[in-house]
Amino acid sequence: MPTFTPKLYQQSALDSIAAYFCECQQMGNADYAFQETTKALWERKSDFTPLTGFPEEMPYFCLRVPTGGGKTFLAAKSVAMVNDLLLHTEHSVILWLVPSKAIRDQTMGALKNRENPLHLALREAGPVTVMDLDEAKALNRSTLDTSTVVIVATRQAFQITDEEQRKVYETSGSLMSLFDNLSADQRNQLLKDEDGTVPFSLVNALRLRRPFVIVDEAHNSRTELSFETLAKFHPSGIMELTATPDIEKTPSNVLHAVSAVELKREEMIKLPILLETEPNAQRCLALAIDQRNQLEVHARKEQAGGAPYLRPLVLLQAEARSAARDTRHADWVKAELIENHHVPEEEIVVATGSERGLEQLEADFEGGIFSEKCPVKFVITQKALAEGWDCPFAYILASLAELRSATAVEQLLGRILRQPQAKRRETEALNRSYAFVASKDFGETAATLRDSLVEGAGFDREEAADFVSARKTEQGNLDFKRGGKRVVFTPMTVPVSETLDVKKLSPELKKKVKFRPKSQELEINAPLSEAETDELQESAVMEDTREVLRQAGQFSREKAVKIFTTPSEQGAAFFVPQMEVLIDGELRLYDEPEALDYPWELPLYEAAPTTVQISALNDAVKVKQGGEIDIDKEKGRVTTRFVEDLERDLNLAYVPENWTEAKLAAWFCRQIHDPSITHASKTAFVSGWLGKLLEGEKMDLARVNRQKFLLRNLVDDQINELRKEAIRTAHETFLFGEGHEDRVRVGSEYQFEFHPDAYAPDRDYDAKYGEHDFQKHYYPRIGDFDSKEEFACACWLDRQPGIESWVRNLVRKNGASFFLQGAEKRFYPDFVCKLTDGRTLVVEYKGGDRWKNAASDRRLGELWAELSDGACVFVMVKDKKWEWISEAMRS
Repeated sequence: MPTFTPKLYQQSALDSIAAYFCECQQMGNADYAFQETTKALWERKSDFTPLTGFPEEMPYFCLRVPTGGGKTFLAAKSVAMVNDLLLHTEHSVILWLVPSKAIRDQTMGALKNRENPLHLALREAGPVTVMDLDEAKALNRSTLDTSTVVIVATRQAFQITDEEQRKVYETSGSLMSLFDNLSADQRNQLLKDEDGTVPFSLVNALRLRRPFVIVDEAHNSRTELSFETLAKFHPSGIMELTATPDIEKTPSNVLHAVSAVELKREEMIKLPILLETEPNAQRCLALAIDQRNQLEVHARKEQAGGAPYLRPLVLLQAEARSAARDTRHADWVKAELIENHHVPEEEIVVATGSERGLEQLEADFEGGIFSEKCPVKFVITQKALAEGWDCPFAYILASLAELRSATAVEQLLGRILRQPQAKRRETEALNRSYAFVASKDFGETAATLRDSLVEGAGFDREEAADFVSARKTEQGNLDFKRGGKRVVFTPMTVPVSETLDVKKLSPELKKKVKFRPKSQELEINAPLSEAETDELQESAVMEDTREVLRQAGQFSREKAVKIFTTPSEQGAAFFVPQMEVLIDGELRLYDEPEALDYPWELPLYEAAPTTVQISALNDAVKVKQGGEIDIDKEKGRVTTRFVEDLERDLNLAYVPENWTEAKLAAWFCRQIHDPSITHASKTAFVSGWLGKLLEGEKMDLARVNRQKFLLRNLVDDQINELRKEAIRTAHETFLFGEGHEDRVRVGSEYQFEFHPDAYAPDRDYDAKYGEHDFQKHYYPRIGDFDSKEEFACACWLDRQPGIESWVRNLVRKNGASFFLQGAEKRFYPDFVCKLTDGRTLVVEYKGGDRWKNAASDRRLGELWAELSDGACVFVMVKDKKWEWISEAMRS
């Protein structure tokens, strides 16, 4: 069966989920677990906001993934972790909620298709049964007890205000067997009718199984009614997936945010969007057609060389019909294509509310619009296409309806971003998206497209500024709203010899110019396009005045605009020597300590539960029996035991099998994934550990069966700690032991590149610690600082004449995070600088309270500099002792 390897950003998101689930289990409280997980992942705690009407300790988190990032794949991959790491059960119920019937059908089809990557990801959870709501109304105990049941439904399907959907709350004879032999505690948890009776309903059947809820496109589900509906299921947790999470009214707890930069770097989306505006709609259409034809030539050439089939498409946004005025409606656009551009009718499909041409393609061609037999090259629509319609063949958006707001183009713009086959093409033109808009105002149109990327596709505003660019160089000077200090316009005052009739000017042009009759002067406060200049000339009568206005308009877009670019935008390279290790005669990058040759075999004398592990088992039993509140002695705070209550409910719903000692040992071995130890060694260790456990007081096979997931974690943790100890010893000996100069090198073959397009901080510099006009940062964006002292350090570095450029280093960002590998984790220093003499300076700032704990990082940085043969300088500084940096730079 084929496999689908997650992209790096996807694996990073999945690792974040796994870390959060493990913390939830360990701490018993989703709030504290969220704070600790985000601190470990991003070196900064994030606040947790519980949902009103739910237990405060319930796991509730959000993955923020921009359009094109594969949210559904991440959801499918997470199901195995829900069972294994959070619920500690072989099987579970997953309630997968989507915003519409179209998305439901699309998701169902993918999850059920055995060849689809989504199904393969889901199957990592073991046996699975995927069903819709109608099928769920006939659920039986056998299906629930032998597989993970995934119910895909629309959110509206459970809203009791809809009379048709109330059946999920009513007694169903086919579900009655699921309510046999319930305990008193279980019955007390069920919903009751108005007369006090307990209906044998689907909702009550799901409540017994404590479903984990996945909410796709969660930004569409933020009403009180939506949350009230979710609460009826008594869920074990909620995971939201969206490009645009709510951060105000009912804030989502964003555990992991993927950036558009990461999607581009992983070849998931086509960026930048190259924009051209053209006031004449017919010429605008001609430009789009010509661009499509150019792309098709490239695609055919690549296909002849073995590349996959590609037929670039144009999405044409028409205007709505109007009885009051002539519009460029869908029929007008189609006629224009056929009559004036000689496009064959079979190459055009109309997809509006009344015409469903795309659906017909699915019936006419196997593979629909992707089929090589399908002739369609132009898709005419109005406001939006059918939900769930994703076509990486769509390259060009041509809007013949001038854009007035981001919502006008929000959904359509996301349709042209996906990269075909999620793989970069050889021809650079095929790795970009294109937009042609019938408009006079390039700056306003560019701003509107950026707004739509932020509000609809989930881009950061700083990312959006970079990812909409002018297709024509001369229009780039009109992009004065690009953001920040990167584009500066110097206002102009133009004396004229007559009174201008500015009342005739369009509202858009009136925003850019102001005429002062008394002084006979025209103020221009933004660059004017050629079309706007032509319009402005019409306000004058005399030919001399018109010539003055023409020259002023030309000057405004060519001379009055200054565009400031950073080294990354100028194409300047930034490479940093990396640490290398020589292993078995092969030089390799030191990016994982497991690569070192270290003696590692599980010692059988350690194959016994420790007193701490026995105590953990006994504490878990106490909680399950009494539901008590515990004190976390290490952190000195009260923790409630939501997770333990959850496991108690699941143990009542899923009766554990009575396994033998041998079967339990085999299960433990399958559950412990450590490729560094042999199966024989693992089997011997686990068997010995389990045997010692069963010799203990009040411990028998029945109890081990009930607590096998907790026991699995304890054994796994013990094995991991033994392995880490071996790695720490190997790391210390290899890097710092005698003769390490022969084994460890810096920069002889491996160089880290700060990629010009890879910088995507989770938080941008926002001047909360003070304002500074940074001149030397390598990227136009600057990652935020964690303290006032860090900000002061950055300001000092930016002023040094010996520093050519510098980077606020990021954490765990592919292509923008320089690191030094430690024994247990990676060290990401705060600042990486390129010196004017060619050397590399790395600076880490530590507050006085963190200085002592940073000894291992300091030692690692000093080794990196020592072995660089003078090419690298490392300084760890505290207490604003900038002279330490100056001294290191001079040495």
